[in-house]
Amino acid sequence: MTTQPLRNVVVVGGSYVGMAAAKELANLLPASHRVLLVEPHSHFHHLFAFPRFAIVPSYEHKAFIPYSSVFSEAPDGARNQVVRASVSSLHPQHVTLDREWQGSRDLPFEYLVAATGTRLAPPGSMPSEDKAPSVRYLQTYQQGIKQAHSVVVIGGGAVGVQMACDLKEVYPDKTITLVHSREKLMPVYHEALSNLIRARFETLGINLVTGSRAVVPPGGFPNNGGEGRKPFDVRLQDGRAVSAEFAILATGQIPNNQFLTGLGGPQGALVNPANGFIRVRPTLQFQDERFPHLFAVGDIAETGAHKAARPGAVQAAVAAKNIAALVAGGEPVETITVAPPGIHLTLGLTQNVIFRNPNTAAGDTEPVIKLKDDGQEDMNIEGVWARRGVRVVSVQDYHL
Repeated sequence: MTTQPLRNVVVVGGSYVGMAAAKELANLLPASHRVLLVEPHSHFHHLFAFPRFAIVPSYEHKAFIPYSSVFSEAPDGARNQVVRASVSSLHPQHVTLDREWQGSRDLPFEYLVAATGTRLAPPGSMPSEDKAPSVRYLQTYQQGIKQAHSVVVIGGGAVGVQMACDLKEVYPDKTITLVHSREKLMPVYHEALSNLIRARFETLGINLVTGSRAVVPPGGFPNNGGEGRKPFDVRLQDGRAVSAEFAILATGQIPNNQFLTGLGGPQGALVNPANGFIRVRPTLQFQDERFPHLFAVGDIAETGAHKAARPGAVQAAVAAKNIAALVAGGEPVETITVAPPGIHLTLGLTQNVIFRNPNTAAGDTEPVIKLKDDGQEDMNIEGVWARRGVRVVSVQDYHL
């Protein structure tokens, strides 16, 4: 009897949402199919720890977790694999990789989930795909901050707010300034969060400059602070300037949509030209009717949900169930429900807040605010390894 080759369901992107989609699919698909998680990084990047570990030393190597246990809980998990590569271009029935995998750069699929997310300026993301240079990058960043007398954080989103608070707690004698183009911090959320952050900045002694965008030089900021070095100016579009010896870019998200070029046709049918996100139906299939077998989840998908891991994980489950239904000969009937934006935000090494916008559909007018003081300096990073299913026998395992 001839054994039929396994049919591929490809997940592009192995961050939080892509990993969730791959795991869900591995538990739902029949033995005729396998999940291939395509991801260029050597290790899972725990992005939530990067802002903290770019400042606080000793933990940076733990922010990069092996992909070895992605499919460990799935039935017959060995048939599913992590493919270390980037997708150069997506075509209707295959992806082209930037390197060979099993003798070819073309990888065929029956269904595909795009979970490519967005790019952040370092240290929100890493310049390298490999663990060792990424660890060195964070260590060098820590030293640059340590040597500087004054630090300017550019951007009033979650990364900028968290780094400003951490900086002032770790280095209370440094001058810390956050520059934000708008008056309201973290504008996706109810103004109560902005007010709370402003009060926290006053308590810590963080300078806040709002109402004008910083002008970023083409080559970036010199970050040449330290003993005997001259400070430089971070200039604003309205003519103001803030003196600094180290500048941190914490500005915005750029969608990773460059792989879509191989699909052809008007780009506006695939992505919203205003923001670059993939247009999707409530089932998370591409809105473009040419591609009912293609799905998008997480930050890359224009779902109406806020960009965060928690709603992304819900989307991953919906997409996986719909693909399993299609594989079984049924119809994709699962749809997403968009919940009010929420966030778990650190406001220093221990202080943090759980914040959720009012659910106006349910008649709520006030946000949910839960202030806590139970944070840890290492952000419970060892617990993240455990939740990822990676068994650690000795402290040296965290360097693998």
